Amino acid sequence: MNIHTADLCDQFESELRICAPMFRSYGGRPAFSGRITTLKLFEDNGLVRKALEAKGDGQVLVVDGGASMRRALVGDQIAQLAANNGWSGIVVYGCIRDSAAIAKMDVGLFALGTHPLKTVKRNEGTVDSIVAFGGIDFVPGHYLYADADGVIVCPRNLT
Repeated sequence: MNIHTADLCDQFESELRICAPMFRSYGGRPAFSGRITTLKLFEDNGLVRKALEAKGDGQVLVVDGGASMRRALVGDQIAQLAANNGWSGIVVYGCIRDSAAIAKMDVGLFALGTHPLKTVKRNEGTVDSIVAFGGIDFVPGHYLYADADGVIVCPRNLT
């Protein structure tokens, strides 16, 4: 599916929330969309692995990592789980690692940056709560659209 956030903005601007431009694309899928599920955590990716081990059914996992630039919340093994289990993409408000390997995977992945250090594994955090960053709320069950022009969110599916 070709996703063009600019076209969606032209057609549905009044329905959309537009995230501040802060992300870089790292996945092999440069554009992606899907129903949102969320995690809120800090420097602990145990819940990220657990979420992506489940069937994705085209969903997008939005990870509020508190914008930490000290540890990577997604690496190649976790990204491969997302690709294997049918997730459309991942948006990480934080860092990832193994970016060269992830660039070859059939999954969208947006993050703030890269960091080589892995996280701790306490499995602490919140699942499917409203998370906020980039000036907008990411509500579980709403829809996210992402491409080279940005990240937008809508309460309903536009495609």
